Amino acid sequence: MVDREVQRGEVAAAAMRALQRAETSLPAWVLKRIEQAKERESRPLARHHLEFMLDNVRLAEEGALPLCQDTGLPIFHVQVGRGLNLGFSLADAVAEGVRAATEAVPLRPNAVHPLTRKNSGDNTGMGIPDIIIDYVGGCGLALSAFPKGAGSENMSFLGMLNPADDPLDFIVKSVAERAANACPPLFLGIGLGGTFDLAARMAKRALLDMHSLGSSGISEEGEEVQLLQRINSLGIGPMGLGGDTTVLGLKIERAFCHTASLPVAVNFQCWANRCATEVIR
Repeated sequence: MVDREVQRGEVAAAAMRALQRAETSLPAWVLKRIEQAKERESRPLARHHLEFMLDNVRLAEEGALPLCQDTGLPIFHVQVGRGLNLGFSLADAVAEGVRAATEAVPLRPNAVHPLTRKNSGDNTGMGIPDIIIDYVGGCGLALSAFPKGAGSENMSFLGMLNPADDPLDFIVKSVAERAANACPPLFLGIGLGGTFDLAARMAKRALLDMHSLGSSGISEEGEEVQLLQRINSLGIGPMGLGGDTTVLGLKIERAFCHTASLPVAVNFQCWANRCATEVIR
């Protein structure tokens, strides 16, 4: 039985508000990680860069301005209550919200055709916004805007390893080669196992899951602690100019894989780990 109906305009407005907040502020747990890195940083230059990042966030919030000139591609994680009736296209409603935010903030139009490179002018187009949907209990709707810039996305990678390979060694080596170009200190979402496409989806999910774990952020365990320590020991540091912190947080999602296969995907996120959620109850 359907418990509640929601109007397209409500969803579009919520998507617009979520994207606007995501572009102009950072979650409290992300700010806390940057502040903690600044306090323990032993190199003055690296510490100054971390201070600049915190100042950047403060100024963006005060002026309701984008945190970064690269306002990214719009990605949304939408949790839909099973008792909710949507008598319209969710994708169309979210796209409407993206167009409104693009004009209101304003946001740089980044969405282009992959071959002609023609810009849509409003951050929407084929397959964009990218919407990840989960169905949950109740009759509400939660929209999380997760804008993703090209600097970090371009450094992301996927490898099809041999089962005898060490995936952690592969990750450390690959991150070492790419981290400086992704605006560190970074957040890393890692997909380990599954199939070619499942590994990449898990890597993106891992980044999203960090935000869903609450204001305290994520507590790394096991291989995550080992990876975090190994990557930070590389000394790449903030903006790739040296320092104690190259990665502020990481999460691994795992899935069983074929006995002859070992897919590994890493989705980079820069220090500006943007995300904001709007809930319709």
